[in-house]
Amino acid sequence: MPVQVVDLFCGVGGLTHGLINSGLNVTDGFDIDGTCKYSYEHNNTSDFHQENIREMTGNEIIECYNPDVVRVLVGCAPCQPFSQMRFKMGNGNQEDEKYNLLTEFSRMIEAVHPTVVSMENVPQIRDTNIYKEFLETLENLGYSISANVVFCPDYGISQTRRRFVLLASLLGDIKLIEPTHKNEHITIRDVIEDLTEISAGEFDPNDPLHRAARLSEKNIQRIQASIPGGTWLDWPEELRCNCHKKDSGKTYSSVYGRLSWDQIGPTITTQFYAYGTGRHGHPEQDRGLSLREGALLQTFPVDYDFIDPEVPFCFRDIARHIGNAVPVRLGEIIGQSIIEHLNNNNIEV
Repeated sequence: MPVQVVDLFCGVGGLTHGLINSGLNVTDGFDIDGTCKYSYEHNNTSDFHQENIREMTGNEIIECYNPDVVRVLVGCAPCQPFSQMRFKMGNGNQEDEKYNLLTEFSRMIEAVHPTVVSMENVPQIRDTNIYKEFLETLENLGYSISANVVFCPDYGISQTRRRFVLLASLLGDIKLIEPTHKNEHITIRDVIEDLTEISAGEFDPNDPLHRAARLSEKNIQRIQASIPGGTWLDWPEELRCNCHKKDSGKTYSSVYGRLSWDQIGPTITTQFYAYGTGRHGHPEQDRGLSLREGALLQTFPVDYDFIDPEVPFCFRDIARHIGNAVPVRLGEIIGQSIIEHLNNNNIEV
């Protein structure tokens, strides 16, 4: 039987692209953010639907599948309510409007009854009631479940991030494939060293995505005083921020940090281009990471197109698209795991 995949909360297609690279057929992606449509469809063979999952019915997803196919439903509900910075009382930020989107995902699973489900998020989600309810729904529907906290460098992603990956199947036991890069982590040098040198506020005329945010004169002085892998404690006293002089600020040693070539890259968030929001300073050049460098660290291919020629260029929108995406390589790993599971159950992909 053929296999078809639908991707919920698809964004610009990081998960979709990885699944396609693994050999799966992703037919459709759904997301509330219409600004993702160009990149999603331009780089993938899938159709983009701008929809609010709260207003969708299961039939809208069912109609995406052909008759007599193995249905796979995947998704990464927004992780902001469960991030470490916003985690409250061990149960996430329940006041965030995105908090209950995982419940909407389980509602779609109940309606579609896919053979295989994959859900990806931050590890903290496991300690929330909403995740426990999600898990209970899957168990009541008869799914076998595996839940894994993935250290991204072990799978060829140069980011010091951990992600939670859940796989569930009606066919029986399913598991994530073994780490592929356990003893050969990819460094920042491996990923971005060969890009053209640019300054803060400039871009490479041959690659419009390779552009860096402007820096104030004070921040130029700060990054010039920064040591690769060091902290703001390396700066002269007059360059230090007022918040760093407080006891509460002393724990944030990585902000305004400069990266080191032979280390693993930072976790790419929607603010990865901002020098002051983390260890986002280029290892040598006096600037923060460029949009292209963020995309490459998210394992998007170098030809992945994020710039819609019909829309005025918006630096923050593209940074948000890149930072919110599931790393393409992680999508490949999830796809390979699903394919291995289906093949083990005599379903050829």
